[in-house]
Amino acid sequence: MKIQNFLLAADHVSTWTGKATAWLILVLMSAVCIEVFKRYILNAPTSWIFDLDNMLYGTLFMICGAYTLAQDAHVRGDFLYGSFKPRTQATLDLVLYILFFLPGVIALIYAGIDYAAISWRINEHSNVTAEGPPVYPFKTVIPIAGVLVLIQGLAEIVRCVVCLRTGQWPDRLKDVEEIDVIEQQLAGSTLVDEESRKRAIEGAHDIDEAAHQRIGARGAERE
Repeated sequence: MKIQNFLLAADHVSTWTGKATAWLILVLMSAVCIEVFKRYILNAPTSWIFDLDNMLYGTLFMICGAYTLAQDAHVRGDFLYGSFKPRTQATLDLVLYILFFLPGVIALIYAGIDYAAISWRINEHSNVTAEGPPVYPFKTVIPIAGVLVLIQGLAEIVRCVVCLRTGQWPDRLKDVEEIDVIEQQLAGSTLVDEESRKRAIEGAHDIDEAAHQRIGARGAERE
């Protein structure tokens, strides 16, 4: 239970930070829309808007990395991986985490701290455009994002160890998925009878499980 609590706690941290940072999408969209109006309607472009857009998108991209890892949503060439047994999957993941993930993320945090510290020390501003905004807050995001990804990565390593011991992947915190949208739409429909609605939802769940569940039907059968 203590191990599972740690895993879910890491998932909670990654999910919360990812959802909180996701609001930057609205800020970014608003900035772009306002700038388009000012540039092409009022003929009054903002010189530093390019820097702002880059920093907003960069922050969103980096901070949401831990959330994506928590949801097991990073790009994976799983045309072979999905057919492996859970223990084989865990072995492969564990090797890759140790050989590539940990050194890369630790190097990112180490370099990011130095990178941000220098930027704060010299009061760095962007020189891409005139009147460039300060970039030291943005560069501070680099080590913060690295720490969040490292925490989630350690949780994923623990998941691999648990799977190697038990033969099954431990539970992870689930977030809203497209399957929920299907259920909501069918629940409010007056054109579908109850039996058809039930079959459609079950079929959608089966498709989602086959596509995303790490154990997979074939892996479970072989186990």
